[in-house]
Order: sequence, then structure tokens, then C-alpha cells
Amino acid sequence: MAATTVWQPRDDGLAEIFTLLEQQISPSSAVDKSQIWKQLEHFSQFPDFNNYLVFILVRAEGKSLAIRQAAGLLLKNNLKRAYPSIAQENQRYFKSELLPCLGAADRHIRTTVGTIISEIVNIEGVSGWVELLPALVTCLDSNDLNHMDGAMDALSKICEDIPQVLDSEVPGLAERPINIFLPRFYQFFQSPHASLRKLALGCVNQYVIIMPAALYNSMDKYLQGLFVLANDSVAEVRKLVCAAFVHLTEVLPSSIEPHLRNVMEYMLQVNKDPDEEVALEACEFWSAYCDAQLPTENLKEFLPRLIPVLLSNMAYADDDESLLDAEEDESQPDRDQDLKPRFHTSRLHGSEDFDDDDDDSFNVWNLRKCSAAAIDVLSNVFGDDILPALMPLIQAKLSASGDEAWKEREAAVLTLGAIAEGCFNGLYPLLSEIVAFLLPLLDDKFPLIRSISCWTLSRFGKYLIQEIVNPKGYEQFEKVLMGLLRRLLDSNKRVQEAACSAFATVEEDAAEELVPHLGVILQHLMCAFGKYQRHNLRIVYDALGTLADSVREELNKPAYLEILMPPLVAKWQQLSNSDRDLFPLLECFTSISQALGVGFAPFAQPVFQRCMDIIQLQHLAKVDPASAGAQYDREFIVCSLDLLSGLAEGLGSGIESLVSPSNLRDLLLKCCMDEASDVRQSAFALMGDLARVYPAYLQPRMAEFLEIASQQLSANLIRENLSVANNACWFIGELAIKVRQEVSPFVTNVVSSLSRILQHGEAVNKSLVENSAMTLGRLAWIRPDLVAPHMEHFMKPWCLALSMIRDDIEKEDAFRGLCAVVKVNPSGGVSSLVFICKAIASWHVSEKKTKCDSLVAKFNLVTDLLWSFLSQEIRSEDVNNEVSQVLNGYKQLLGNSWAECLSALDPPVKERLTRYI
Repeated sequence: MAATTVWQPRDDGLAEIFTLLEQQISPSSAVDKSQIWKQLEHFSQFPDFNNYLVFILVRAEGKSLAIRQAAGLLLKNNLKRAYPSIAQENQRYFKSELLPCLGAADRHIRTTVGTIISEIVNIEGVSGWVELLPALVTCLDSNDLNHMDGAMDALSKICEDIPQVLDSEVPGLAERPINIFLPRFYQFFQSPHASLRKLALGCVNQYVIIMPAALYNSMDKYLQGLFVLANDSVAEVRKLVCAAFVHLTEVLPSSIEPHLRNVMEYMLQVNKDPDEEVALEACEFWSAYCDAQLPTENLKEFLPRLIPVLLSNMAYADDDESLLDAEEDESQPDRDQDLKPRFHTSRLHGSEDFDDDDDDSFNVWNLRKCSAAAIDVLSNVFGDDILPALMPLIQAKLSASGDEAWKEREAAVLTLGAIAEGCFNGLYPLLSEIVAFLLPLLDDKFPLIRSISCWTLSRFGKYLIQEIVNPKGYEQFEKVLMGLLRRLLDSNKRVQEAACSAFATVEEDAAEELVPHLGVILQHLMCAFGKYQRHNLRIVYDALGTLADSVREELNKPAYLEILMPPLVAKWQQLSNSDRDLFPLLECFTSISQALGVGFAPFAQPVFQRCMDIIQLQHLAKVDPASAGAQYDREFIVCSLDLLSGLAEGLGSGIESLVSPSNLRDLLLKCCMDEASDVRQSAFALMGDLARVYPAYLQPRMAEFLEIASQQLSANLIRENLSVANNACWFIGELAIKVRQEVSPFVTNVVSSLSRILQHGEAVNKSLVENSAMTLGRLAWIRPDLVAPHMEHFMKPWCLALSMIRDDIEKEDAFRGLCAVVKVNPSGGVSSLVFICKAIASWHVSEKKTKCDSLVAKFNLVTDLLWSFLSQEIRSEDVNNEVSQVLNGYKQLLGNSWAECLSALDPPVKERLTRYI
């Protein structure tokens, strides 16, 4: 039998690829990198091109490391996108060449090889590469540093990217790979080589989250290893020790409870580590401890020593980038890195309980911020109990004089803001004194003190607003308001940003209390609008949108519109349809159009047409960017759809003159079927708004819209689909009460989907459950004959959801449906009668609660106490009568069993039902 021929490169091909790689990594601007890339892409079409890359990485020892690494990186990317289509003999060649190179003399080559190995394992698992695990074990057991390091590096990447692959059954192996490697990782904890200690600990740490049986059963050995490494001379190892304790606290706090005091003592000491990254990792422990609900008395004992450490770490480090940024005044142009990515949040109808991932994630997390967050968490856990240890430190830092002490003063102001909510009861008697101290700091010579004072004042904003019922409180609120407005026009960009963000927070808290000051507020905001550069301009848009959301129709005054609209319209006209700076302006216009209502009519036609043009441009860009003259960016579609929703909500039936002659209906149908969930989400939101104010427009394609919407409810409700399903559900309910019998063909399928959502409510979210309950009720009201036969499947979760929903017209519609199906099929509700009663008892008078909030100056405790004594009833007389008929019908149907049903209810629930029986 002939021996298998080993692949060999051709010299001319090898030389050509060498040349291209050399040009690709060349820093020379004379080289056209795009052409180089095209040539490499062309070569990648050849079946053995990746073999050349492997050969260069592994065997081109005479070439520069940079070229060999470039070959390795290109290989990794090629495998990532096309590995399954590569011929098996070539795959075998890669593997046979890579494994011996795990022990390469140069560490850069070893790490590149490890990256490629991890990528192959990610694609086909370890079962597709039978030689890999034995080779890794051989390297680990070799006592040769290069081989041990190479194997550990590859394993560290596998553990980081795909940890589950080592905790799975592998054909031909008697045990899971993790059982083979974990004892070796523990052994390397005591290696004299720092690289091996670091890699081994990093590998084990990756498994804390998934906690395989092998790690759980060897927890004592893991902890013992952590204690051995706790005082390692290498900072990276100490950082990993801290990370391990944080992860264990989050995932399995019981594992550290026997050693809790020692762990806490260690973390306190390392929180002062000279290496800031180690101290930062240690600082994460205190928030994790509180979240894990470990015994607070243990932590309370540490507070007198912990708080000074946290406060010390809250001062700016000398090398903090913010110190350089703070020197920039408004005359200096924004740099590209100043313009961090921004993401629009698609329009959502219902409770705002979806996770918000846009959480300042582009700001650098550092020890200062982590320490402030820890103080915040501690203040919420211990409340005023931390003040005796904290306030003397704050006062000492605030009283520090001289320019050299400004960082200490700034840290003290930051601390006050961090504890504003958690320690409010203790700080409340000092509120006037605190504000009086902070106001002059708005004019401090140091920009970062001015900026942090803006933030801290905003943290006390809601409490200042509670005090405006008395003259002194109102005067102080006005001083804060005017102080922040003054800082909006600061010449320092960092202060502008802080002041504008702080003012937006105060706007949310103050709401209608801003109305007497609207003129001066608009003058300052529009003055800032005229002077800010691109980064801070985005924050002004946000502040304007928040203002509109807060004061609503009060903004619709000619004098205010004369200040507000001309500059916005001018900016609107300056920006092209493919300029991303249009996003925050579109969002701003959305809030303004909703607030002004019909007052936005003079601006509506050009805004509507612009949105239509943008959507059509993006649809063209999606298939033909060259003809569109722009690259496809779906966020343009999402923002435009949301602004159209704002127009529909604000203009009401006045939207008819805009949409009737347009092709919006066809565009909406296209958007509802888009592969991007945020586009579908915003499309269904707009359809719901149109269904409310102009349902006739949807009529020609109503069956198609309903079919697509019902499909969203039966789709796989993974995270990105939840918001789509939520808005589709809301749309169906809104359309149903407008067109009524015309939705009949879809009722059964939709009810089946809604029933599944309600039965598995814990797997979705509050908003989708609420909308499902209300839409189910509306369909039941319209077609009780179609819904009633299935009510036994969903009555209990439906009633539970209805009992949690706020009182409004949608809830009334849902109860009309509930009563209608019970009348059609009373026996179907008997087994859920207790839950029907609880749902009925959940009604209360929402208008009275609003008045009470104002009467007691929004003091939450008093409001809650007063509210608990308010009468509770259904406001609509016809719904009230329907409910009464249902309860009395069951009372008559059950006879002697009625009393048994009532006995299962809590006394307050029984008391509320008496008004209907």
C-alpha cells in the first residue's frame, strides 16, 4: 500500500503569499491595503491556500514573527467562516502541523497556534480531533516549559470561549475531559512559573459559572489553591484570585461561608493593592456580597475599616484619562473617540421591564467608579447605619483647602451623591445644608468639581421637589434649577455634559413643576444647542425630549414653540438622510410630537415625508448600496418608524391626511417581515398606533397584518423576540376593538398562542404577560363564543395577570371579555373561581391615588398608608354591572359551596367583593 503523500507548498506560491502578507502588515501608507486584501481574498478561493498559511506559521522559521503571526490570524479567520467546506485531507494537514507547534520556542507562535486550535474545537468539538486531548495531556506532563505553556495557552482559550466542551461526554473517553485536566490545573497552582499559575487559575475560574460536578466535588482543593495564591508576587495572579472569590460569591456563596471572615479580611487588604487592576477586582466583592444576601452582620463589622478604603479609592488617580479630558473647552473640536456609539431603543408598548443593555458600557470601568458603586450598594443595604463611619470622612475631605486637595473634595461630593438614595432618611435633616454647600461648587475653578456637583445635586432632586410645598423648599429648588441651567452654558465640555445629564434627571423627577420655568429652561437649552459640539449635542436632544415627555401639552404655547422649533428645524434640514447624527434628532422629534399633539401639525408634513424617504432609502441600500448612495443601517428605519408612531399618537385622527396618499402600508408590511427584531418591533408599534387612530388605513391588507402579527406570538420567544411579540400582541388588541368581527378568522390561533404565553409567564416578562392578558380579554369580549370553549386552559394565569395590571380602559375591556366568556361557559370558570375573585378585587381608583400623591407631597410612606384605606371599585358602570352579574351567577350556581369558595380568600379580598354581591 502506497504511503500517503504529505502536502508540500510550491515555491512560487509561497513567495507570492509571503510578499502579500509582508505588504499587509507594512506601516507604509504607500501600500494600498484594500488591493492586498482583495488579492488575499482571491487566493482564499484556492483549495490549498490555508495549507500555505499553516506552513508559514509553523515552518517559516527564517521569516519575521510578524509575518508568521499574520498568516496565523488570517488562517483563523478563514477557518471560522469556511471550515466545514474545507477538504478533509487539508483539515488533517492543519491538525498534524499545529499540534507539534504547541511547544514552539517562541511564545508568540505558541499563542497563535493556541488561538487556531481553540477555533477548530469551537467548530467541531474535541470528538472531531481525537489526537488533541492526548497531545495536550502529554504537553502538560512533559516538564518542558514551552510545551506546558503552549498547552495551557490553548486550554485557556478553549475554557474561555467554549468551557462546556470539556464538560461533555466524548466518545472513546471513560470520563469527561474536565476530570482529566482539572487535577493538572490545580497542580500548576504551585508551579514556579508565573505564566502557568496564571493560565491554570484562569482556566478553573471559567468553570465557576457553569459549576461542573468535577469542580463542585473538588471545591476544597480549589479554595486551598486560592489561599496559596492569595499573596502571589504576580499582580495578574492576585487579580484572578480576587475574581475567583467574586464569582464564587455570586454563584455558590455557600462554598465560601466557612471561610467568610478570612475571605473578607483578604479582600479588604487587597482593595488597597498597589496594582489598580487587583484593587478593582477586589472592590467588586462588596457589591457581590450584598447581592448574594450573605449575612449582613459579618459585613457590618467591617464597615469602619472598609469605608475609608472605598472613599480613598474614589479620588481620581493621577493617570486617570478623565483628568486630561476635563481640560478640554468648547473651542476644541470633538475627536472621533469622543463620539461613542449610541443605540436607539425601539418603541415598546407596556411595562418598561425589558433589560436595557445600553448602560454606559462604553465608559471605562475603573477603581473610582467601582468604589462609588460599592458605597451606593452599601448605603442601600445598611442605610443610615453607615453614616457614623462615613460622614466624618466626608466632612474632613470637604473642608480640605487648597488647590492640591481638590481631588479629595471632589471624591467627597461623589460620595454624597452615591449615598443620596440609600441614606436619605439620615441625610434628610441635612438636606438644606447639603444643597447650600453644593450650590457654590457649581462655580468652582476645577471643572471636575463643577461636573460632579451637577450630578450629586441631581441625585437629591426628587427630595428637593418634595420640599417645594413650603416657601424655603421652593426657593432652594429654584436655585438648583438655575444653577444647573447656568452650568449648561459652561465653557468646559465635561461640565456641559454633566450639567445637561443632571438637568435631564431633574426634569424626570420634577415633571409638571417645571411648567412655571419653561421659558427660561428653553432659552438655556436652545442656547446650549447652538454652542455644543456633536457629542454634547446628543445630550441636549435627550434633555429636550425628556422635557417634552415631562411637561407634555404645556409645551404647546406659541412663545415656547418660537424658541424651540426654528433651531431644530434648521438642524433637521442640514443633515442628510444617511447622517447618523439624525438619530438623536429623530428621537427628540418623537417626544416633541407626542407632547405637542395637534400643535405639531404645522411641522408634521415635512417630518412625515422625511421619515418615509429615509425608510425607502434604507430598503434600497439593503439590496443596492451603490444606487442608494448609502450603506444599509437598519437604525434609520427603526428611528423613522418610531417618529411616525409619535406623529400618530400626537396627531390622532389628524394623521389621516398624511398617510392616506402614501405607500406607508406597503412599507409597514415589509418592515413587519424584516429579519431584524428591532425593525419588526417598531413596525408593530406603529401599526398599533394606526389601529387606534385610523384603522381604516390598514383595512386593505388587514388579513396580512394579522397573519404576520399572530406568527410573532407563536415564534420562539427568545430574548430578542419578546419585544416584537409584545408589540404584535398589543396591535392585535387595538385593532380588534376597532374592527371587531373582522378579526374572527384569527381569534382561535391567537388565543392559543396567548394561552401558552400566560401559562409560561415566568419565562417571558411582565409587559408581554400584561399585553397578552388584555388582548385575550378584548378578543373574548368580541367573540366569546370562540374563546369560551378553551377557557379552562388559561383562566387561572389570565386572572393572575389581570390582577396585576394597572387600572385603565384596556383593563376594563379585558374584564368585559372575562365576563362574556364566563356567561357563555360558566362551568369552565368554576375551578378558577378563586382567581376570578382575586382579579375582580384588584380594581382601585387610579385618579384618587394621583391626587393623594400631590396632597401628601409625594412622601411615599404616607401615600402608601393613605392609599391602603381608599375605596376600590370599577369605574365603568357597565363593567361594574357585568362583574356583579358574574359573581351573583356563581353564588347561585354553587349554592352551599359558595361559602367554601369565599373561605379561601383573604379578608381584604372578601371585603372588596361585597360591593358586587
